[in-house]
Amino acid sequence: MTVTHIDFPDPHNPSAERSRWRFGEPLRVWQAHRLDEVVPVLEAVDQAARAGRWCVGGLAYEAAAAFDPALSTHEAQTDLPLAWFAEYDGPLSASTDFAPDDPAAADMPQLAYIHWKPGQHTSTARARFDADIARIHAWIADGECYQINYTAPLHGKLHGSPEALFEALRSIQPDGYVASMHWNGEQILSLSPELFFDWDGEALLTRPMKGTAARGANEQEDQARAEHLRSSTKERAENVMIVDLLRNDVSRIAQPHSVKVPRLFSVEALPTVWQMTSDVTARTKSGTRLVDVFSALFPCGSITGAPKVQAMRLIHRLESEPRGVYCGALGVVRPGERQGSIRATFNVPIRTLSVRGHAVRCGIGSGITASANADDEWQEWKHKRAFIERALPPLQVLETLALKDGQLLHRDRHLARMRVSAAHFGFAWPEAVIEESLQRLLDTHSTGQWRVRLLLGEEGQFEAQAFAFATTEQPVTLALATRAFKAAHSEFVSHKTTRRGHYAAFEPAADSGVFDVILWNEAGEITECTRGNIALQWDDGSWLTPPLSCGLLPGVGRALAIESGQLREAVVHVSELHRVRAWAFVNSLRGWLNARLPE
Repeated sequence: MTVTHIDFPDPHNPSAERSRWRFGEPLRVWQAHRLDEVVPVLEAVDQAARAGRWCVGGLAYEAAAAFDPALSTHEAQTDLPLAWFAEYDGPLSASTDFAPDDPAAADMPQLAYIHWKPGQHTSTARARFDADIARIHAWIADGECYQINYTAPLHGKLHGSPEALFEALRSIQPDGYVASMHWNGEQILSLSPELFFDWDGEALLTRPMKGTAARGANEQEDQARAEHLRSSTKERAENVMIVDLLRNDVSRIAQPHSVKVPRLFSVEALPTVWQMTSDVTARTKSGTRLVDVFSALFPCGSITGAPKVQAMRLIHRLESEPRGVYCGALGVVRPGERQGSIRATFNVPIRTLSVRGHAVRCGIGSGITASANADDEWQEWKHKRAFIERALPPLQVLETLALKDGQLLHRDRHLARMRVSAAHFGFAWPEAVIEESLQRLLDTHSTGQWRVRLLLGEEGQFEAQAFAFATTEQPVTLALATRAFKAAHSEFVSHKTTRRGHYAAFEPAADSGVFDVILWNEAGEITECTRGNIALQWDDGSWLTPPLSCGLLPGVGRALAIESGQLREAVVHVSELHRVRAWAFVNSLRGWLNARLPE
């Protein structure tokens, strides 16, 4: 079942309980693929909410011209609707607990990694960035605009599931307007800190976000940066330009003299940056509908610049591809407190990723004014995309092998496996660097017994570490896992990497007397241990090991035992363990260890 998640704070009281809703299969879905279909979709959503239904969805940035042909954008992405909303009777659940779809997801922390397309942070990309900032400055100097919100997309390949990616992202930025939903084959994962608008059919609140500073390394530096943002003439000017734009937009649907700015230049803490926000409020005219609110406000001025129409024309000239959901709107439209009334809450989807298959897209941007300089804006972009890096720390391909008296055991097999994994994740393979590093290791560890750890990073960074290693006493004690290993068929199992949280969730306590745990998959098939492969003697006397199709690491020690005829592959179910006469733990580092299960 496709599940949509909404996890929004109360826009009027940040300390209040959050609204956490899960939605299952919708009653119906409305989609607009042409501009003339956008308004009818919003009208249908409005009517459904006033009739007691809940609607979840949003608009792509390229839907803007549906409200005003003067709002220029690129042609929309072919497969992505301009507007998408799903209708429900109500949420599956509404509670203070936000649980992922899979209750066992806690066993699979951070089973996601994004390999970003090379060249997006190179000197060539920086040169293009500098040239674009210069163009914006020229436009401002010529009086064509006051501010341009300049953005660019990052493209990458996702390893792991979108659900794991969403959980990793949400865990480091849980306080924003969080949403996960499917748009016609594309999954949208939004951790936006920015409220677009909250409207109860009468009272309207918008909260534009404009002005950014990096978080400090310690409390003193952090507070100093917050205060600098709060008092910065540049940042305040940038913010007030957008506040004035929003006041003008809101006035189009507001009752006379009701537009107010009750909060100005408020500085809010996010995990990687400080952001400046302001509130613009109003009471809407009698008879205002959802489509009227979007017609007046969309897209939010904080992601266009000022004046809006001219800023969007210049953005169209400046940016090379459509923004999609990024900089559009995502949210919930639900029944209001009064009969036949409506309540709508939407975010501005920044800090938002779109996933289609394995392809990932994430937009990054900032507001450029006359006082902006390229160096500072480039650094601001780095700080803004740090939310991804914080959620998904750098991945490394990992190998562990034995070094005995100057010989790396099964060196070529381990390097071959490492090279396959490097190709799978898109990592560089620095052959000469690896050979030099291994030779230095051998030169400094020519005698004795060592555990060697090889690490390879995305850009080909290679490291060889050696640790003292003692022979393991036999037999070792193994315990059977008490639940299924949900990650068995993950690429983070078939390839050995530093993403090992899914194994750590099963590892025995240090004082338990258990050497390792025998894992089994959701089909009840034995797979491996958390640190090595498993071998078992069947009641006919033969030694078996699970095939790779059960979901396990293709261990070097296991492969050697199969090639020698010591082991043969066979599926063994947990229900058949009464037929097992003996056990063994197998890996390249420790070799073959006789094992037993607790009495």
